[in-house]
Amino acid sequence: MRTLIGAALAASLALPATAQTLRPDQVRFRALYKELVETNTTLSSGDCTLAAQKMAAHLKAAGYPDSALHIYTAPGHPKEGGLVAVLPGSDPHAKAILLLGHVDVVEARRADWTRDPFTLIEEGGYFYGRGTSDMKAQVAAWVDTLIRLKEEGFKNRRAIKMALTCGEETSTAFNGASWLAGHERALIDAEFALNEGGAGRLDAKGKPLALTIQAGEKFPQNYQLEVTNPGGHSSRPVPNNAIYHLAAGLTKISAYEFPIQTNDATIQFFTKMAPQVGGEMGAAMAAFAKNQADRHAISVLSSDPGYNGILHTTCIPTLLSAGHANNALPQRADANINCRIFPGTTVEQVRDTLIRVVADPQIKVTATDKRSEVTKVPPPLTPQILTPVQNVAAKIWPGTPIVPLMAAGATDAAFLIPVGIPTYGLSGMFGDPDGNGVHGLNERLRVGSVYDGRDFLYEVVKIYANAK
Repeated sequence: MRTLIGAALAASLALPATAQTLRPDQVRFRALYKELVETNTTLSSGDCTLAAQKMAAHLKAAGYPDSALHIYTAPGHPKEGGLVAVLPGSDPHAKAILLLGHVDVVEARRADWTRDPFTLIEEGGYFYGRGTSDMKAQVAAWVDTLIRLKEEGFKNRRAIKMALTCGEETSTAFNGASWLAGHERALIDAEFALNEGGAGRLDAKGKPLALTIQAGEKFPQNYQLEVTNPGGHSSRPVPNNAIYHLAAGLTKISAYEFPIQTNDATIQFFTKMAPQVGGEMGAAMAAFAKNQADRHAISVLSSDPGYNGILHTTCIPTLLSAGHANNALPQRADANINCRIFPGTTVEQVRDTLIRVVADPQIKVTATDKRSEVTKVPPPLTPQILTPVQNVAAKIWPGTPIVPLMAAGATDAAFLIPVGIPTYGLSGMFGDPDGNGVHGLNERLRVGSVYDGRDFLYEVVKIYANAK
């Protein structure tokens, strides 16, 4: 344990000039964040269990007994473990709050990146590195919050639990949140959980537009399009070619748009974002919120990938495979279609739509890789949840509205909500309009956003922990 803590403190001494003005508590937090980013937690070559052990070491050094730290692994997944930590509350009858975060990250090849993806680099007002945004900044804030509360002797009425998990980024991987929900439900029991999914939004000039809080998300589902064929010699070409069939089907899918759908969260989102965004896009938001059949408004909103993602179900090809030799007619061609399904639509309905759209009996469409159960009803945004967020945000970002969000992406909330733990996305870390390179190259997050988000989450957790 001493070695891990010593390494973190030594790392904090090698800070860039821009970081030398940090408060001592921020210096320690930055070292924690750095340690997380520089611990490779990709599925291919990383180790989530090691990251969990490092975070447990920091908590133990802050005074948490071994009985409050639960490092878990499942059989056959020694490097995909996680950590559950508990700060007991004074009221044994008050249900806990749960701080949820995944430590695994999307794959990143050094040859593709401008900077080493597994070195935290501070440059030009940004932190760069894989996981800087998704979601090791928030994980570092959760661990840091537990450390600060323990050291301050904070008197919390409710127990505060933290669950760090692995497997969120890969639908076919072992998922720690799912495992905890199914095998250690009592350990993570809570009245509600705070998770990734909601965040701050900046405009092109870096001005805060809104702080979103996620309540509900689209459902991810993969479908395989497969064409099989007897094949033959490439010197004897025929029109009945597996690749031709598949290509034609994919072209039809690319031209198809699923019907527009809305719910309370999306209507509130566009209503509240309209005056913040302004211009043509803001006008389209306002028009769409009033009339969901406004074709011009839909066209404008669809031009933005982020807004388009919450207008309806979307399906795109993500993987292709075809053929078996360069001098043979292909015997097989297949594609993976990744769909993000709007709540209220079933997996079967989307499959039926894909079959209808490709309109080719040679193309077999199969639903694959079921990730979780479909969450039909999002958790309600009650005053108990919203009021602390509004009060703390007003102090840090005055005048910035709090906006409900149905996320287009998928989070581990999908595993907790079905077992009775309402889960909300809230980070307080403001991101750029381009998505900050999440899941792509040169992932980054503004330095100021990280420190402000850390303080925001700390204050919100304290209020929740003593709420009645």
